[in-house]
Amino acid sequence: MNYRLGFFVLLICIGICIPAWGKVYIDIDSPAFQKFPTAIPDFKNLGSGKDGENLSRSFSEEMNRSLEITGFFRIIDRGAFLENKNRAGLEGGDIHFPDWRAIGADFLIKGGFESDGKALSVEFRLYDVVEGKLITGKKYWGTVDERKKMVLKFAGEVLLKLTGERGVFNTRIAFVGKKGDESEIYTVDFDGSGMMKLTNYQALTLLPNWSPDGKKMSFTSYMNRNPDFYLMNMDSRKVERLSSYKGLNLSGPWSPDGQKVLLVLSKDGNEEIYSFDVSERTLRRLTWDRSIDVSPTWSPNGREIAFVSNRSGSPQVFTMDIDGKNLRRLTFEGSYNTSPSWSPRGGKIAYEGATNGRFQIFLINEDGSNFMQLTFEDGGCEAPTWSPDGRYLAFTAGQKGTSRIGIVNANGLNLRLIDDMKEVSSFEDPEWSPYLDLY
Repeated sequence: MNYRLGFFVLLICIGICIPAWGKVYIDIDSPAFQKFPTAIPDFKNLGSGKDGENLSRSFSEEMNRSLEITGFFRIIDRGAFLENKNRAGLEGGDIHFPDWRAIGADFLIKGGFESDGKALSVEFRLYDVVEGKLITGKKYWGTVDERKKMVLKFAGEVLLKLTGERGVFNTRIAFVGKKGDESEIYTVDFDGSGMMKLTNYQALTLLPNWSPDGKKMSFTSYMNRNPDFYLMNMDSRKVERLSSYKGLNLSGPWSPDGQKVLLVLSKDGNEEIYSFDVSERTLRRLTWDRSIDVSPTWSPNGREIAFVSNRSGSPQVFTMDIDGKNLRRLTFEGSYNTSPSWSPRGGKIAYEGATNGRFQIFLINEDGSNFMQLTFEDGGCEAPTWSPDGRYLAFTAGQKGTSRIGIVNANGLNLRLIDDMKEVSSFEDPEWSPYLDLY
């Protein structure tokens, strides 16, 4: 799959960029964090032609939506704006900052565009309203059809300047979409748009896992009547079967260096965890117990593995070194805990645990301390997966057959659902991509 934009070119407009600005405004991971109050007026038509596609409003609304779904911005209603939009400009000297301060805005995003109906150039500028200063500005060139990608590109710049990181606009979430007796793998953008069908085997296909560079995806499929392990090249869509032992060949996550994949195989009589070397095509068994060992996940440094075992009498989360040694039990609260996912930032592991007849998402420190429940949804939440920046969790929300993908900030706030049901009847087993070359 080619994520490049063809001839879409992104250039920095040196005249409006302030590379010396190094201020990061606030730690959004702090418990005291409050959303950034931000105003985004309609963009200005800088060309001589008419705005036949209403790009002026389209740009501002798309920027509103893109920033709002991050959970870090409070977008000020345009009905409160005091600025005379007919006189307003993009330059700092043309902006009356007291008008914006009066309505509670800390930040202001201004924009202007030129278009002949096909080609498009857009300027974006982010201002600190309190100090009346330009923080950053960019200019992008492309086509009218690529305007959303321009918005997302600058939204990443806004996050970078205000938080120190670009966010996850250039990521996708893979998931299993079910329809009838079949299930296939799909992908969708962070904002819930751009759904694409990745497989079409008309068979039970599940457990997608991205490689760290986003160029490959492993999964399990019954396309040959056995749950075999496959590898897909995301550019060519070429698929190779790598493991087809009789019984389970369950795809697990890739090691941080992209050299190995964790598998669950039942070839020796019960479910055990193996490490599969992708280049050498060799297996190494990691667990040796008559109990069931499943759902492995790597630590971000690649030195440990968390997994689920019923060796203590009920399914619980354990950790071990990558050689299978130094085994210890991590979870003690609850009688059924499974599907661990290690934060890419380290320090925390998300998992699903049974409570009041439903599964919910929980967090626990990697040393077993600070156990906390993150979700409280009536329909339940399962199968957590972290965004590559460690600031969000995606999961299956709702009951089997009618489930959706839920996304929540790592502090438990700003829960939203991806629920476009045009293609499938339920969404399950999400897996967040690494950063991709989407624009």
